[in-house]
Amino acid sequence: MSTEQLDKPIIEQPAKPSKGSALRGILPSRQEIVLLVLLAGLLGLAYALSPNFLTPTAQIGLSTHVWELALIALPMTLIILTAGIDLSVGSTMALSAVTFGLSYQAHLPIGVCALLTLAVGGLAGALNGFFVAYVRVHPLIATLATLAAYRGIAEGLSLGRPVSGFPDSFTQLGQGTLLGFPIPGLIFLVFLVAIGLCVTRLPLGLWLSAIGYNETAARYSGIAVSKIKFWLYTSSGLMAALAALLFVARRNTAKADVGAGMELGVITAVVLGGTSIFGGRGRLFGTVLGVLLIHETREFVSWQWNRDELNLIVIGMLLILSVLADSLLSPKAR
Repeated sequence: MSTEQLDKPIIEQPAKPSKGSALRGILPSRQEIVLLVLLAGLLGLAYALSPNFLTPTAQIGLSTHVWELALIALPMTLIILTAGIDLSVGSTMALSAVTFGLSYQAHLPIGVCALLTLAVGGLAGALNGFFVAYVRVHPLIATLATLAAYRGIAEGLSLGRPVSGFPDSFTQLGQGTLLGFPIPGLIFLVFLVAIGLCVTRLPLGLWLSAIGYNETAARYSGIAVSKIKFWLYTSSGLMAALAALLFVARRNTAKADVGAGMELGVITAVVLGGTSIFGGRGRLFGTVLGVLLIHETREFVSWQWNRDELNLIVIGMLLILSVLADSLLSPKAR
């Protein structure tokens, strides 16, 4: 490999963050402007057809459905930025939820149950990270395998039976509010700010972009690619476990079908938000906009027509549009 090939990606990315690590950008990208226009148009349509949909009470009530997706979308953004993917997040949620339910049935303290749940989620993510980072299995194959495996283990452990009847002190985690704002939303904001600071104030953001843009060049430049990938997938598993805890607290039920289809919504939100499926380009602000657009669209469809099956069509169309937008708005042909 020539010196020019090794230097080009690493030099280009830091020198032109608007084309590379958009994590460091300040002004909205073209795709984010498009999302803002689409979101404004959707809310305008909602106000015209059903003004009650936009009342603060309705929006706060409907927001309970979005926080699990929003949380998982944060590490997924970083993973896709490195040209990876995690298809197992929904199954990791299921395995984590079943772990919590069975631990509670075993009469363990609720805090211990929560810690075990996070540990299982972290181990599930670490297994993905091990195969992707060190065994060098393609992330699509590795996480597709664990998608099936984790869901199967959850079904086998629970025998398809739900666990419910958790104490109010726990269910408040998913159902309670603080100063009028949902507690899960505050948890999301804490993680958003923390991860945002890590990728904008530390070299991590540029490292992730460099890995996604050209992994070989990133390795030659001294970036600990394998270690970073391992911890990204581990963090994805941990976040899926936290999302499972919030889901169980909100629904007061732990069962093996928790998180079914979650990976589709999360990946759609991330790609729709402008993170390139080829890696090297992405931003958390775009992901947040993608999550908001998907959430408001799904909730309005259910509110206006009471047809939940239409949501799958909506998500599919948004995913197609996001991939097309990624191809059309990409700053360079890949």
